[in-house]
Amino acid sequence: MSSGHIVIEARDVTLSLGRGDARVEILKGIDLSIDAGASVALLGPSGSGKSSLMAVLSGLERATGGSIRVAGADFGALDEDGLARARRGRIGIVLQAFHLLPTMTALENVAVPLELSGVEDAFERAAEELTAVGLGARLSHYPAQLSGGEQQRVAIARATAPRPALIFADEPTGNLDAATGETIMDLLFARRRETGATLVMITHDAALSRRCDRIVTLRDGSILADSEA
Repeated sequence: MSSGHIVIEARDVTLSLGRGDARVEILKGIDLSIDAGASVALLGPSGSGKSSLMAVLSGLERATGGSIRVAGADFGALDEDGLARARRGRIGIVLQAFHLLPTMTALENVAVPLELSGVEDAFERAAEELTAVGLGARLSHYPAQLSGGEQQRVAIARATAPRPALIFADEPTGNLDAATGETIMDLLFARRRETGATLVMITHDAALSRRCDRIVTLRDGSILADSEA
């Protein structure tokens, strides 16, 4: 349920790669506003620009043109360090690849980023977050000792532990079997409701997109449709 307060505002956003004859237009004048607390699915075929749009909205990629304001920060006015600071604590990202550090336990994978961000009770909060995603008995296990679904739970705990205002998820169940993927999505939506975060999720799955408040469909770098689910 959205609050009516806009947390993401993108205006005429473009993204291009290469120069001259090799220049490729990835995003072509995207206009998009997202209310705080909303859940939004970005739907579209491969190559439609979904991941690129998420990258610029989350500050991982710099747009070529247009303006982007996220949680009050003007992304166009920030350098790389500024974008990193804007993401810290405000934005959680869950990717298809889990990106867990293999030499760290589940607890350390969640706690160390918190600690680096200056959270004093990092290990306590990490343990609480892992317990909330059903891994209270697996805190001392390393990624290689966890199933794919368990690793994705750790990744969700890592993303939500800082209590971010925004959660971006890029095909978070893409490496999981259907049953595990459904469980993970139940978990992600539950954590979003509990924290009141805004969720922006990339998916190819029309059924999954209908779990969101709103579906934004992209094609060839442009928004083809924008409707309530």
